[in-house]
Amino acid sequence: MSYFTETHFQKLTSKDFTSAAYEYCTFSSCNLAGISLQGSTFEKCSFIDCDLSNAKVNKVDFQNIRFVRCKMLGIAFTTVNPFLLELHFELSTLDFCNFYNLPLKKSSFQHCRLREVDFSQAILSEVSFQGSDLLGAVFDRSQLEKADFREAFNFRISPEINSIKGAKFNLSGLPGLLSDYDILID
Repeated sequence: MSYFTETHFQKLTSKDFTSAAYEYCTFSSCNLAGISLQGSTFEKCSFIDCDLSNAKVNKVDFQNIRFVRCKMLGIAFTTVNPFLLELHFELSTLDFCNFYNLPLKKSSFQHCRLREVDFSQAILSEVSFQGSDLLGAVFDRSQLEKADFREAFNFRISPEINSIKGAKFNLSGLPGLLSDYDILID
């Protein structure tokens, strides 16, 4: 297997990508939509302004990875290697992604669009969702202890079926916690 460290890849396409081990690498302005990343490992890498929509991530290692201003529609993250998994998303679009049952403790989703994303049974303790749009996102038996939902919007979280002890919310987020009770808040 090839190995790359501290390398900057710019404007790669799916045809140019090589399955390899990447450490401290940066990928910028790459169009990797629909690519299969199977067999690759990424450690302390950054993806900036990339399109990874519908990428196949079966058994891929993602350890401390940053995605900035990336388009990542429909990715089934449920198939990644969960060992040491840590993902940080900033200003990215992750509509229709699936994080079912993943250990994402201390990961972050800062000012992202997360519409129709499945977080069912995911371990999201200490995860930050600050400023993110969670319209239609599913939280079902999710562990949300100490998660940060300040400035997040359009979320619906049932405190009865999710663990939310110590989670942080703005007053404006109360409707997202109380919507199951069919009450009006002014």
